[in-house]
Amino acid sequence: MDIQNTQSQMRKGVLEFCILSIIQQGEVYPSDIVEQMKAANLHILEGTLYPLLTRLKNAGLLNYRWVESISGPPRKYFVMTEAGREACEALQKTWNEMATSVGTIIAPKANPIVHQADAAQKIYNYEKSNQYQFSRTHSSYRRNGLRKFETIYRKSKNLF
Repeated sequence: MDIQNTQSQMRKGVLEFCILSIIQQGEVYPSDIVEQMKAANLHILEGTLYPLLTRLKNAGLLNYRWVESISGPPRKYFVMTEAGREACEALQKTWNEMATSVGTIIAPKANPIVHQADAAQKIYNYEKSNQYQFSRTHSSYRRNGLRKFETIYRKSKNLF
């Protein structure tokens, strides 16, 4: 597996969505898009950006207007159309669903035994502050990489 190729494909997969999201904020000049992408650590070259902008414009998602420049040729500023806003909203929804799904898969699975141990520690701290006696028997052993904790609580001399 070529990791660099996979990483590149992942970036390309979200490139249009990121560009539409930037343009959705208001009229923008392509070099501003490059700067915002760079600031987000998503580097893009103008040679990649211009064909993509043309494709989005031909799809009816963007419009542009020419603005005269004092220091050079006229500049092309891009703005989103209504169809572009709808497409961006649909991509936002898809992104949220994918991010949630991928996050669920790659996140470490909750270990209920560890959570029980954390809860036991919180109860211990609470009870200790309220004059409870606490004894905890750790019968810890490894089974499938998990640790089991048995906890016994006592209040004064009475077992509850």
